[in-house]
Amino acid sequence: MRSSRQSRFLSEPRAALAAALARWARARQGDDLPPVALQARRIYILPTASGAAAAALLFVMLLAGMNYDNSLALMLCFMLCGVTLVSMHECHGMLSGLMLLRAEVDNTFAGQLGELQLYFENAQTRVRAGLLVRSPGCVPSRFHMSPGGTQMVRLAFQAGARGRQRIERLELSSSAPLGLFRAWTWLHLPLEAIVYPAPAGARPLPARGGNELRGAWRSRVSGDEEWAWLRPLQDGDPPRSVAWKSYARGAPLLVAHYDAPAGARRVLDFTRLQGLSLERRLSQLTQWVLDCERLGETYSVRLPQQSLPPGHGIAHQRACLEALGLYRQ
Repeated sequence: MRSSRQSRFLSEPRAALAAALARWARARQGDDLPPVALQARRIYILPTASGAAAAALLFVMLLAGMNYDNSLALMLCFMLCGVTLVSMHECHGMLSGLMLLRAEVDNTFAGQLGELQLYFENAQTRVRAGLLVRSPGCVPSRFHMSPGGTQMVRLAFQAGARGRQRIERLELSSSAPLGLFRAWTWLHLPLEAIVYPAPAGARPLPARGGNELRGAWRSRVSGDEEWAWLRPLQDGDPPRSVAWKSYARGAPLLVAHYDAPAGARRVLDFTRLQGLSLERRLSQLTQWVLDCERLGETYSVRLPQQSLPPGHGIAHQRACLEALGLYRQ
């Protein structure tokens, strides 16, 4: 009991101080829009625990050299002080001038790990070592950069409840070359991910049927799939769906989209999931969307006051999952 009270007594002021420093830094720097060049004025540096121990050792060495009038000890002390000052300059230079080209965040499912991609550029001729990027709720990532190179750094974050999840602040730091000092800077980027409902539920897929679709959504004919239109190529499209004849005639890479007959479409209807709570309904619809994509079927999603037309593919799946994740948000 006493230890828990002591830890709380120490952690609460520390958390309040960290929050106050975060607010001060955001008010001083403002929001960052890539590309961002890390200027010297926004880089902070302090000694590490090893640096503080080294400073104490140098002070004791200085006192001993002066007390015993030992020139060799004084010379060694001054040389080590020079090395320490050079390491402080080099540690600050690990971040100064580094360029953040762009930042992207992937959507993910509730309770799973999402991914944040950061693209850095080192335009200088120096090696940048010991770099560490982290953020609250994210798994820290270490990396180094070669002279004149670019690098993508992946950062995993824990997705919370469905909806929009903002990554408030990133911290980029380095303690190279000797670990005596730690330089860091904060990045306030407009990063926002859409968290989809967690796929769950054991109810079977709704039966195929054309009576669920009316108006412009109904298929024009029955029978086998028929060609409908061409659309630009997207990541994940199979090579067999590419319109190679059009490409041979000089057209860009296009994908042939086919309309399934009315009897081959599934309607994933929110109102038919009776007896389930809101979140369980959305999780079941998410599971159905993934099942339809896995089976390669055409499907539509119906929500109260919102309906998505039939389709399939990565773009259609993303649109359906975003609608489920942002429902009533």
